[in-house]
Amino acid sequence: MRDVARRAVRAEIAAKAMELFLEQGFEETTVNQIAAVVGMSGRSLFRYFDTKEDMVIGGLVELGQDVAAALEDRPADEEPWSALRHALEVCVTSLEDDEVGLRRAKMLAETPSLRTAMLDKQLRWQRMLVPHVERRLRASGQPEAAKTAKAAQSLRARALVSAALGCLDVAATVWTEVGGGRPLTNLVDDAFAAVRS
Repeated sequence: MRDVARRAVRAEIAAKAMELFLEQGFEETTVNQIAAVVGMSGRSLFRYFDTKEDMVIGGLVELGQDVAAALEDRPADEEPWSALRHALEVCVTSLEDDEVGLRRAKMLAETPSLRTAMLDKQLRWQRMLVPHVERRLRASGQPEAAKTAKAAQSLRARALVSAALGCLDVAATVWTEVGGGRPLTNLVDDAFAAVRS
């Protein structure tokens, strides 16, 4: 019960902080301003978040878990690159369906401290996704996968996951640059196709 209450408070703080960040700018918004809006001290905020950046990207770990679950649910015989693309649709949907998704993506792309924090979260995603891709490589029966040692298979899985996350990042950045003028899902498809060609 305590965890449920804690998650609810975190969600409330993150939502109020995001409103301020989008209104005033990330760098321009202070922890004390956020604390005042949620009715607690700045010190109390840090019981729920390690950093101000975590108020923006804290939910990305959970989103990564959703991507991992989507990857696990893909057909067993689907090749890893295609399975990764389909699993990442979870991220595309979360951005495109959010009324402030484009503004949030723009803030993430343009704020150096958020970019750094986001890359850290993506490393966590890699650790979640790589085991699923390794299993697919073993199950796919691809000759090169069957002949290679576990270390080589792990390297291939890491490279695939890293490239897929890079495609998502590039597509999201372009999406912000064109002001949402092209669907994010199409940009992700184009990025995946560019790497594959």
